[in-house]
Amino acid sequence: MDCEAFADLLSSRGQQALQAAMAAGLQEKNLLPDLERLRKEYGSALARSAVEMALLRTRAAAKFSRAREMYFTRDALEQASGERISSHRAQRFAEHASVGDFGCGIGGDLMALAARTKATGIERDAVRAAMAAENLRVCGLIGNASVQAADVAQCEWPDVAALWCDPARRENGRRIFSVRKYQPALPTVLEWQRRVPNLGVKLSPGVQRREIAGLPAEVEFISEGGGLKEAVLWFGALRTTDSRATLLPGAHTLTAMLGASVGTGSLLRYLYEPDPAVMRAGLVQTLAVMLDARKLDEDIAYLTSDSLRQTVFARAYEVDDALPFSLKAIRARLRERGVGSVVVKKRGSPLDVDEFTKALRLSGSPEVERTVFLTHVEGRPWAAIARPINSAFNMDQTAEAHSDSQNSF
Repeated sequence: MDCEAFADLLSSRGQQALQAAMAAGLQEKNLLPDLERLRKEYGSALARSAVEMALLRTRAAAKFSRAREMYFTRDALEQASGERISSHRAQRFAEHASVGDFGCGIGGDLMALAARTKATGIERDAVRAAMAAENLRVCGLIGNASVQAADVAQCEWPDVAALWCDPARRENGRRIFSVRKYQPALPTVLEWQRRVPNLGVKLSPGVQRREIAGLPAEVEFISEGGGLKEAVLWFGALRTTDSRATLLPGAHTLTAMLGASVGTGSLLRYLYEPDPAVMRAGLVQTLAVMLDARKLDEDIAYLTSDSLRQTVFARAYEVDDALPFSLKAIRARLRERGVGSVVVKKRGSPLDVDEFTKALRLSGSPEVERTVFLTHVEGRPWAAIARPINSAFNMDQTAEAHSDSQNSF
């Protein structure tokens, strides 16, 4: 969609076409009948724009509460953070009088920032900039934010106290993995600190730690609902520690415990699987101390303990069987328990999960389920058959575990 097509979509007739497309309950697998009907009434170009936007709004509902009123491009929506994550990040900027969102896209993060402080977005793609301005209007934030269609490298910067940047990590539909190939590249973004020291930069959750090693920044890994979503670098006054894991909802956050160190040993009664944000932030040792647990292996993130402690930072399992790896022995234990369904998790095992599951040849009741862990215990291939423990912990409560507090979670 270009600027002319978007302007047409914002016109009175364009809005009618968009509402008609949304009312049709479009399905991507069966678009032709509805598209043809809209073409006859509104013309090919407007019908195509309306159908595209209606589909994107449906997809965006998982990220934005007001998606049915907002505007998106496909690539911008794929890269945009959901409202919960944007809101969490924006809290860091609340004490700053103004913030610049450089490369603001369709305005997802800009809206969260504008809800807390005065915000200015700059976006070099004219269509995305126009959509960001319209999304601000839809959400009633025009009075606290503005958007400029310009290239950050060439335009006059706004006078701001802090900066936020979410570099593009896709090119021609393909993901970009190296921070040096982001647009703008991370080294370019870091140069901005010379003018504005307080800087936040969004990175891929799979960023290679060696690419950001040695930077004078806090790295925060954020997960939502158990899934790792993103990493963020915080510089200047926005930095609060060296490494942090944050779990949403509830903004449960874990930072390093000074001198945290635990040993390794055999599987005990309970097995803990740390949240991926905890693992990526390098805080497994801290979590182990908090849980009175030990690691199974120096290179494996699973923890084990004879005591069960409630935590949002890990999933707990009660171990039924722990044994050196043997397909025959595992199969026999599962059959003894009448297991007919398994979830296989692995760390340090080269086995293919699907092939291993088929090889078990389960014959028990599908209602009897176990989790099978394939891992290492002190360098030896090992397996555990376990049951997940359902925790009643309220994820919507906010909790923070600091280096000086072992029991605040």
